[in-house]
Amino acid sequence: MSVTDPPMTMQANVLGLFAARRRMSFLVPGVILAYLIYIFFAFDIPGLAQRARMDNAAILMSDFWIHKTHVTRDNRTGAVTVSIDGEARATYPAGKLPEWVTVAEDQTTISLPGGHGVVYDAAGGAQYRHPDYGVIDVQPRDGTLDITLPDGPVPDWISLGDNRISVTTDQGRFSMTRNRTETFRYKAGWALFFFTLDSPFHGKSPGELAALAVSGDRVDPARSNLSHMVSDFWNNGLWRHKDVAWAIFETILMAFLGTFAAAIISLPLAFFAATNFTSIWAVRFGMRRVFDFVRGVDSLIWTIILARAFGPGPMTGALAILITDIGTFGKQFSETLENIDDKQVEGIRSTGANAVQRARFGVLPQITPVLLAQVLYMLESNTRSATVIGAIVGGGIGLLLTQAISTQKDWEDVAYYLVLIVLMVIMMDTLSGWLRRKLIKGDAA
Repeated sequence: MSVTDPPMTMQANVLGLFAARRRMSFLVPGVILAYLIYIFFAFDIPGLAQRARMDNAAILMSDFWIHKTHVTRDNRTGAVTVSIDGEARATYPAGKLPEWVTVAEDQTTISLPGGHGVVYDAAGGAQYRHPDYGVIDVQPRDGTLDITLPDGPVPDWISLGDNRISVTTDQGRFSMTRNRTETFRYKAGWALFFFTLDSPFHGKSPGELAALAVSGDRVDPARSNLSHMVSDFWNNGLWRHKDVAWAIFETILMAFLGTFAAAIISLPLAFFAATNFTSIWAVRFGMRRVFDFVRGVDSLIWTIILARAFGPGPMTGALAILITDIGTFGKQFSETLENIDDKQVEGIRSTGANAVQRARFGVLPQITPVLLAQVLYMLESNTRSATVIGAIVGGGIGLLLTQAISTQKDWEDVAYYLVLIVLMVIMMDTLSGWLRRKLIKGDAA
């Protein structure tokens, strides 16, 4: 038995090992599946799917790149106004209405694409003309709306109420209440992005603008047409290009000040956390815990705390980035210091150099490329973070973004700001990459 025991024991061990691996091959997927099932019910995925409004999502996405012109009649006074996105500053003058709006005496005729149309009549009523359905007539009667529809079932694109009717089609939207009648006509593009309605350059084609800028007669005798165009674009009251440019600058400034100030502060502190530079355990432990603390609290939390302490503003955002990055840089820099080549330091020491000189000539040349790479990567990340921080402290492009979202109507502004944020991040990424190649590798290409 003693001869056969070892082979039998080895065989049993091998079989046991295979059995254990077989159990694990079923156990791990089972645990993952159980966790996914838990998430499915704990996060109420069925309820989320049930509450989802894809139609609202589609409208929201379309509002990113489509603007609508409002033709509004005050049913109490009969006054008709035409404006873009309902903005008072984007209201057409009485003599310069769009070609698809005709006002003749007390009747307003609105032409919509696809043969659709709306008429505001002199009696205070309105008619919506649908080429495939017929005419929907709405007349005020004794404080209510008398609605006449073609024979047959009511389509789902018509919403009826005691004091309201709404017609929503791909060609436009019409609604009427006792006090107001509105028609929306949709058109792709960001309206008035370059020039507002009061600018003499509004409505002109690129060719006409180029001709005016190069050789046309001056619109304003006091300045050239080109400078006039630049001024009208820069001071656009609807899109606020000047304010947006300043907001982008504030966002980049927050990220720049916070990142580089944190790097400057963290570098000397990192020496106290590095094992090969600080032999006192209590000092190393205390400094590392300080780094853990400031890094463990998210920058958004620091932003809220600092906003309460110092008030809103871009500098508060820069301080929040600075505090968080001190912890991050302190950990990264101390680990970099612990991995230097001690031979170079010993060579400097042999010349009789003191501690400061050893750090200057023996340590910094080794760690500078790594430190620069870490700082530049962090600058890219903080540029994105500064957008969110700016929304809290009231500075930068983040503030404009939250203001546009809160209005629930300026979604084209939201799209504009998002495009600028993405371009800003791309620019910072490109600049950071160029600086890394230039400063670390010595390659300017």
